[in-house]
Amino acid sequence: MASFGDIDVTFNCARLQTRSTFSAPGGHMVGGTFILFVVGLGFVAGGAHLFVRGASGLAVSFGVSPLVIGLTVVAYGTSAPELAVSLRASMAQASDVAIGNVVGSNIYNIVLILGLASLAVPLSVSRQLLIRDVPLMIGLSIVLVLMSADGRIQRIEGVLLAAACAAYTTYSLRTSRREVRDARLLHGAPATDEHVLPFRVRWGFPIAKVLIGTGVLVLGAGWVKDGAVDIAQHLGVSELVIALTVVAIGTSLPELATSVAASMHGERDMAVGNAVGSNIFNILLVIGVAAAFSPGGLAVAPQALHFDMPVMLALAVACWPLFAINQRISRAQGAFFLLFGAFYAAFLVYKAGQGDVPTSWDAVVVIGFVLLPAVMLVIAAERWWKSRQTSRP
Repeated sequence: MASFGDIDVTFNCARLQTRSTFSAPGGHMVGGTFILFVVGLGFVAGGAHLFVRGASGLAVSFGVSPLVIGLTVVAYGTSAPELAVSLRASMAQASDVAIGNVVGSNIYNIVLILGLASLAVPLSVSRQLLIRDVPLMIGLSIVLVLMSADGRIQRIEGVLLAAACAAYTTYSLRTSRREVRDARLLHGAPATDEHVLPFRVRWGFPIAKVLIGTGVLVLGAGWVKDGAVDIAQHLGVSELVIALTVVAIGTSLPELATSVAASMHGERDMAVGNAVGSNIFNILLVIGVAAAFSPGGLAVAPQALHFDMPVMLALAVACWPLFAINQRISRAQGAFFLLFGAFYAAFLVYKAGQGDVPTSWDAVVVIGFVLLPAVMLVIAAERWWKSRQTSRP
């Protein structure tokens, strides 16, 4: 697997060549950098897909439920692009890219991924998500805002987040494995299916996919991070806005593909668990590792603290009332999520084009997103009431 140093040398050489080939004399935009950025996104998506396939195979061999596979192993795998990009950015002192990538990904995981997945097939929500994982996602979003209140996420705070990630993963996998084993024994089945498959299929192939996928991810992440910084500089747009939009959506593609495919194949628990689990891992693992490896911690821009993080928190809170009533996500609710996601992205692009936008505008938008949980609750309550009326004799 290539080291970070090797990747830096490769990328810098390629970037120098493409600058001379694609740059205009005035130098408003480096075409070669954009090409490497797009290719890097492709590598990130492809490497993540390979990683997820291998990780899922390992999880099945380990004997855990599809929901926990989605919440842990698949969520970890689909969060690998965010981890690779944010880690590279933090080590290069590009904190805006590291923070914006995570905050933006957590927003798009809800509005884009759950929205599109529920449009394909209405999603069901398990009781475990309601009583443990969604409240954990909300709590961690609050923790992230509090850690960022002083304008910086310290290294010790990153270490604590990473340690909490290890504890959460271990607890989830052990609990699920015990529950699956007990359920199989209760129905008279063997505790596991390990005797059915040869070792190379059960462990060898998945491990190879994980290792190859990781290498491709690291390579692509370097191109994405460096390309995003260069594009922001040449367009005069802040690195935070690029990270919140292009980079965040690009690194969310694995979650999107996994959740939509899972919903269409009937694994609706995995589809929802992947989105919720990815948000949990983005805060615990990605922010934790990025802050821990950054020499001075991660600096948090005022826009991220006062606008983007409150939007992320409001969407996380909106999930609980939406999931609680009827324990499903309908197509109409998914379309509502997509509408809010489109509005958020459009507002960011508009702000970037207009330069200085009155802070009162940010406040109005944040208030609108804060009201989102109430709107979602009203919609869900109305559907529940109609279903009750229909079921009466």
